[in-house]
Amino acid sequence: MCSANASTPRRWDGTPARLPRSRSLRVAPDSPTRLVRSAQPGRCTDCGNRVDWHPRTDTDDRAVGLHPQELPAAAVPAVSRWHVSSGIAHPAHDGTPWCRIPHTALCPARSAPASLTPQLTALRRHLALHTRRLINSGALTTPAAPAPERTEPCRPARPVAYLLSVRYIADHPIDAIQCVAQTRQRHRCARSVLDVQAPHGTWTLLPTTLPSHRPTALSVDRMAVYDLTHLPYTEQLRWRHQHCPDHATSSAADLALTEWEPFDPQLHHQHIHPRLPHSARKQHHET
Repeated sequence: MCSANASTPRRWDGTPARLPRSRSLRVAPDSPTRLVRSAQPGRCTDCGNRVDWHPRTDTDDRAVGLHPQELPAAAVPAVSRWHVSSGIAHPAHDGTPWCRIPHTALCPARSAPASLTPQLTALRRHLALHTRRLINSGALTTPAAPAPERTEPCRPARPVAYLLSVRYIADHPIDAIQCVAQTRQRHRCARSVLDVQAPHGTWTLLPTTLPSHRPTALSVDRMAVYDLTHLPYTEQLRWRHQHCPDHATSSAADLALTEWEPFDPQLHHQHIHPRLPHSARKQHHET
């Protein structure tokens, strides 16, 4: 029997009623972005399983996608162990019996690593079954074979933009770069950064080798770049923060990480286009 004067609240059967501890999320004042320090949930575009995206502390500026559940550290190879502290992912083990693992090591749409333990193999099989259910129900479509790259693309898939005196490469075409701010409904803003009412950049040909880089052996000496340096500083900052005009001065937090990546001629040589897009050449011809 339990005492009627118990200090902790209990349910009807005597078990302690533990209330969930409220956790408030706020933006750190020294954060370079307005992204709250919490995992950004998402889905793998290849297999459809859940992924938690975290900023990372290593040299890679892109977020890392981790499996949403912790796993026993003994079942995960040392090279695949990660831990999360204050919302930041660290590529190392923190000494606890538990750790996190990148989703790429478990994704059933990728080739299985050779170092998988039996427990990870079973987990990978479970994710593969979930992927098959999504495909059978129509919730996930298998990606089609990539079309052969055209020698003269009219819409670069990963364009290079020049803003704030730095060249960045985007993950999507210029007109498909989506705002990362959070709406009042706590969803990601569906508007694009490029707006018909706001000043536009111009496509231009710039030298391929950056002033801070050594001369390279690239066969292309000039490349197509979306130049934004002629816009006001506030407008360039809006593009860098990846906000639509409505969220340019808003205090709303960011719901996703910006997709800009510093451009490197050696790493991104396959995205160098020596000619301007068709639409840009047509505009120049008409003027």
